[in-house]
Amino acid sequence: MNMTTKWMIAGVLYLGLVIGGYYSYVAVTGAPDPVHENHGSAQEDTKDHGGHEHHDMTAGESEVSPSITAEGNELTITLKDKEGNPLSEKDLEVNHERLLHLIVVSQDLQQYEHLHPRLVKNGVFEVKASLPAGSYQAFVDIKPKQLAYEVEPLSFQVGEKKGKHADLKPDDDFTQTVRETTVTMRPTSLQAGKPVTLNFSLQGGKPEPYLGALGHVVILDEGAEKFIHVHPVSDEETRFTTTFEQPGIYKIWGEFKVDGEVKVYPFVVEVK
Repeated sequence: MNMTTKWMIAGVLYLGLVIGGYYSYVAVTGAPDPVHENHGSAQEDTKDHGGHEHHDMTAGESEVSPSITAEGNELTITLKDKEGNPLSEKDLEVNHERLLHLIVVSQDLQQYEHLHPRLVKNGVFEVKASLPAGSYQAFVDIKPKQLAYEVEPLSFQVGEKKGKHADLKPDDDFTQTVRETTVTMRPTSLQAGKPVTLNFSLQGGKPEPYLGALGHVVILDEGAEKFIHVHPVSDEETRFTTTFEQPGIYKIWGEFKVDGEVKVYPFVVEVK
């Protein structure tokens, strides 16, 4: 046996000892196997951490605490984790072309705004909004990368005038016209606890992509407590699916961009 062969055999034996020793260490200490660790991370990354299609987490699960203040015509939103640390841009995913979607409704659900505050520093977003004096509910729609999040209503006041509670009456006809564009909504059913498809047809204009979709639908119950934000089932049609968990009166806002202008179409439905 020549010297080269001896060195090759010694190298193989040494490599075997190293590999065997490492896996013995893993078995004893529980250290992660890097191959399986990567698979686990890839699987976790496919989960929807607080996505805004449906927000059905139970109370207490949210690991992000948002707050809102109104000063003049400026709204300020702060985002902190459970320890009170501000969330940075790196903590949030871009969701439909924005880090944060802010839905604001008046207490009587007659005024509706879909705003996109800008990040001014870690944990702080600002946006200007011309809101009449009154009482409002805000819904901070974000998608944290690692923290669980549930959208909950945030109350705030503009001026001293107190708002009235919503007194909604279900629509008899689901057709609305806004500046020469008519939208008709056709629900497949309106029963609690069952999937429902909301089909929207437009006349007088063609829907254009808006924030990464052909439309957006926001739904609130009469008390403005239950928040649902859904998007079309595909990139080619204005068809949305959701579930109303409880019977009651709900208000639906459909947002569609036509000829470069975003138009909002409100509908009131009764879910039985």
